[in-house]
Formats: sequence, C-alpha cells, structure tokens
Amino acid sequence: MSKKIMLLQGNEACVEGALAAGMRFYAGYPITPSTEIAEISAEKLPKVGGKFIQMEDELASMGAVIGASLAGLKSMTATSGPGFSLKQENIGFACLTEVPCVVVNVQRGGPSTGLPTLPAQGDVMQTRWGTHGDHPIIVISPFSVREVYDMTIRAFNLSEKYRVPCILLMDEVVAHMRERVELPEKSSIDIINRKKIKPTILDYKPYMDYDGDCILPMANFGEGIPYHVTGLIHDISGSPSSDQKVTKTLLNRLMSKIYNNVADIIEYEKIYTEDAETVIVTFGTTARSVLRAVCLLRQEGLKIGLLRLKTIWPFAHMAIKELTQTPVKNLIVAEMNYGQLMETVKASAEGAFSVYGLNKYNGELITPQEVIDKVKEVAERA
Repeated sequence: MSKKIMLLQGNEACVEGALAAGMRFYAGYPITPSTEIAEISAEKLPKVGGKFIQMEDELASMGAVIGASLAGLKSMTATSGPGFSLKQENIGFACLTEVPCVVVNVQRGGPSTGLPTLPAQGDVMQTRWGTHGDHPIIVISPFSVREVYDMTIRAFNLSEKYRVPCILLMDEVVAHMRERVELPEKSSIDIINRKKIKPTILDYKPYMDYDGDCILPMANFGEGIPYHVTGLIHDISGSPSSDQKVTKTLLNRLMSKIYNNVADIIEYEKIYTEDAETVIVTFGTTARSVLRAVCLLRQEGLKIGLLRLKTIWPFAHMAIKELTQTPVKNLIVAEMNYGQLMETVKASAEGAFSVYGLNKYNGELITPQEVIDKVKEVAERA
C-alpha cells in the first residue's frame, strides 16, 4: 500500500484533517492568518458533498456552524484574534445547548487588530473564559504540521463525543510553515460520532441524562423529532427555567461531563523529566524552540526537561503533580504572551517548585537561544 506523503502548510493540514474526520460544513469570514483554511475548505468541501458559506462576519459564521451541527453535520469555523472575540457569544450558546463544533483559532498578536501576520499565544485565557458564565470547553494545541492534522481529527472526536465546542489553538507559525507529512490511511483513523437517541426512546427529552454519564444522546433537526433549543437555562425538555435546582443540575452536568473524563481528554508529553532539575512547561510552536534548547543543554550536561501540553484546557494538573516525584526544583513556563499560563502552573505546583516565566510578545517566536539564556539565568539564582 503506497504511503500518502505531502508537503503541507499547517492550515492545509487542518482542512485535510477536518475532511478526514467527517467535516461537511464550514462557515467563516476571512482573517489573517487563518484565511487559507476557509479558501481550501471552499474548494474541497463541495467535492465530498459538503457545504461552504462565507458569512457577513464572525458572529454570524459561528451561528451558522451551530445550525448546521444541530442538523447533523460535522461543522467547523476558523478565525484569529478579533474574529475569535466576535465568536464568543455563540460559543457560549453552543456550550449551554451542547452543540458539537470545532473552532480553529490561529493566534496573532493583539489586543484589538494587533499584528495581523505575526504570531502570538495571547488567547490562552480567552479560549477558557472568553464567553461569560461557567461553561465547559476543550482546548488543544499542536506544534507541528502533522500534529495539526491529527489534532484536527481529535478536535472533532472530542467535540462529538462530549457534545462540546472544541477549540484548536494554533498560531501563525504552525499555520504557515510547511513540512513533509506522511498521512495515515483513512481506514486506520478512529472516528467518533455523536451519541444518537435509541429507537426505544419514545418521549425524547433533549436534555435528559438517559445513560447517567452526563453525555446526552442527540437527535438531528430535520429527522422527524422536534425539540426546543434555547440559550436560556433549561430543563430536560429544553424549556427555559429559572428554578434554582434546575440551574444547579444543568451546570453541574455540563462541567461533570468534562471533569469526569479528564483521563480521556487531557494529553501531554514529557521529555527528559525523570532526572531533570529544571523543567520547561510550554505548548504549541514554542515547544519546538524549547525542545531544541533542551537537547543542546543536555549536551552541556545540564539536567533539563520538557513538559509539552497538548491539551491546554482542562488543564493537566496531574502532569505538574507527577513532577513532584522527580528531582525537579524549578519550572519555567515559556509562552508567547505576557504570562497567561504561569499562574495556573503555579497553582498546580502548590509551592513544590520555583516557577519562572519566559515571555515574548513582540510578534516573534521564542528562540532556542532565549530558552538557553533563561535556563542559565534561573540556574544562577539557585
């Protein structure tokens, strides 16, 4: 069987992964540096019986994605900073109504219009708390073109499995770099589809926990089973309610379906952490520079390790806890922002380590040399 080897840009790999996962609807609005995702989707979706639509703005495109998903199509949109801000209202709607969808955020410098063609990782906290109220969300972050492909598939699988928006948090570097990629045979890819209602259910309640796992079966609009969807707090029938018990029960279930399944959702990679005295915590394309720096520092005899977060939210608290069983004394959190993830890492560490930030927010990638310099600076402080 011949291998499928391609030279792919990150944004191209995103579309390839989405199509392999079963994406059949895309709605969006062009914005650098994510525009290629829309352009390629517009070209390729009609060839597989899918639909592409360019909406008048990002808020409307998020609404179209929700509508298509309710009708049974695996749906995706892609954007960057300002557009991601505009999508937040409808992302919150999707969280509360439990509509599966994938949102790709190719980060660029901000705030406001910011740096349209330059990379950043400044949307970390926005992905978690961008929409108001307590809500479930899953956020994953790739660091290579092949991983963009794999994680786009995983984003659809997680979204469908848990009926929650899943955000693929990229940045301009991985979106626009090109790498040789060997794609797997589609027959080898695990595809997850949303839980459907059983034929034995005669009086369907769209928000009833039939199986007791907090994950609800879903009927598609247009298939003969009408039900009510609202952005208001709702009871099991989908009808609005302000009852305190209904509110608490609904929100507890929404959060529990994520936090009861963190072992399935959270992924991370540890490299050279068994004997490390300093571990660098990072994610996305920054991890590429960190990995190079770690290898160079190891050649100098320094005991340095890497903890790469593949899942950003829910946060991998257990990964930090695991480091307490090693000789680690220091953690360095490397990210292309002013310091968004560091406080979460500190909270997880609970005083077990000294925690330092390596931050860069001028539209340039953190370099391996900057990582090396920071490690040596921390070593001098010890």
